Amino acid sequence: MGSAELKPSDMLSFRDEISFQKRLSNRQSSKPSVDEQRPSGSGATVNVYGARSQNMPASAYINRIATAVPEHEVHQFYLRFAASMLAADRRRVFERMADLAGIESRYSCFAPALDPEGPSADLAGTFVRGAFPGTASRMGMFGAAAPVLAQKGVDALQLGDDASRITHLIVTTCTGFYAPGIDLDLMALCGLSNSIQRTMIGFMGCYAAINALKLSRHIIRSDPQARVLMVNIELCTMHLQETNELEKLLSFCLWGDGCAAALVTAEPHGILLEDFHCIVATERRHLMTWSIRDDGFEMYLSGQVPAAISEALQGSKDAILGDRPVEAIDLWAVHPGGRSVLDSVERALKLAPSALAKSREVLRRYGNMSSATFMFVMEEMLKAPSGLLGCGMAFGPGLTAETMLFQTVS
Repeated sequence: MGSAELKPSDMLSFRDEISFQKRLSNRQSSKPSVDEQRPSGSGATVNVYGARSQNMPASAYINRIATAVPEHEVHQFYLRFAASMLAADRRRVFERMADLAGIESRYSCFAPALDPEGPSADLAGTFVRGAFPGTASRMGMFGAAAPVLAQKGVDALQLGDDASRITHLIVTTCTGFYAPGIDLDLMALCGLSNSIQRTMIGFMGCYAAINALKLSRHIIRSDPQARVLMVNIELCTMHLQETNELEKLLSFCLWGDGCAAALVTAEPHGILLEDFHCIVATERRHLMTWSIRDDGFEMYLSGQVPAAISEALQGSKDAILGDRPVEAIDLWAVHPGGRSVLDSVERALKLAPSALAKSREVLRRYGNMSSATFMFVMEEMLKAPSGLLGCGMAFGPGLTAETMLFQTVS
């Protein structure tokens, strides 16, 4: 079979291809060489296109963490208010179970009423029995209170002149939304640059802080000069529900308001973010839900959640720990979703009773503050000696377990 005849149009295409290849070669040769470098924030070198020498990505470190809670301590008040919605026989069960929660104090942005058995749950008279506010009113409350608490958390970082050097802002929240949002409010309130790159991580629940750390690590690894401000702000008490269902009232008595702020950079001090691993038990997704209703956001927590978490951890232990034995982990930063959740982690991994002491202390002092809570525990990890290996984990709807490995660095 003979070769096909070469037509004039084919010759034109061939010349165009040669011309394109020449232009591409010229463009590549005009790029700076690896020797034309500028210093990165971590002491490593990067060329003007952001690639590190020897193709080594930068490491990411949590340099600082600060936490903040509102002024109103409400735990005992809310226990009594919740009990007042139950019949006498159910009230005794509620009080006995609430006493086992391992919580001594929780905080709210909203001042409680003077009498927990009175007509309103709050001093402002917004949560009146028989007429609790709808979702729109609660979002208005979030828009007024959340920026104040978030600024308090960021101010506690004491950024000073460094505030203007922040390149990225990541905010996590699952308890309220509005636009223009809290990210823009923080930009104005905290002296951040108008050109800062902003990301909102919304409605992921308690494990969102680990996702934000994961994103921070990606940013630093792609741009070693980036400086990431991460803010976890949650106003959980705003979603109090008027109900006589024992399970819902017990669930609400876990929650408090809080904020955590963290600075993540390539500067090698604080906590090195080593690796991340996610587990999603999709067949258990019905066990934990967080739904938007006409009367606020509603949390459902099945009593089967602790057992489901234990099963998921046992089946993924090697992946979580990078094939290390449990004994190789010096520090455990576990989101204290509740006493039973911490107990299930302790049993699943066969941890010593002291291993989760920091998590239990955060639960005792603040309750569950959703995405902010994990960073309250990580704040304690920053106080540990250098050179220790740690494992962090948090849980939420999905049923999801977000986990990470970290190292302390002096």
